[in-house]
Amino acid sequence: MNKDLEAEINDLHANICAGLADPKRIMILYHLAEGPQTVNDLAAAIHTPQPSVSRHLKVLRERGMVRATRQAQSVEYRLGDVRLIQALDLLLAVLRDNLAHRADLIEQLSVTSEEQEETAL
Repeated sequence: MNKDLEAEINDLHANICAGLADPKRIMILYHLAEGPQTVNDLAAAIHTPQPSVSRHLKVLRERGMVRATRQAQSVEYRLGDVRLIQALDLLLAVLRDNLAHRADLIEQLSVTSEEQEETAL
């Protein structure tokens, strides 16, 4: 693959990941998966001040993750692509499996530690 093209693709990939790098933005995406909402609806739903939600929406809009449509005097936001939720759900499953694996390791360490203590007595 052309090195310039590869660099551009990597930059675009990193740009998408940067859009998902904030928990509030992820919450916004999940709420928009339920249907279009205004900035005030989202602010109330995620218990975050409206100016902060507006800044997060700007980041998501710049990355094509959400779309804005003017409705009379307000703006409705909607998910740009439902595959974002599928990707987030997949990442959540990876996280869950990772945490389960860590819990298993901790359990194994605890059992080993208890066995060592019993042997020492």
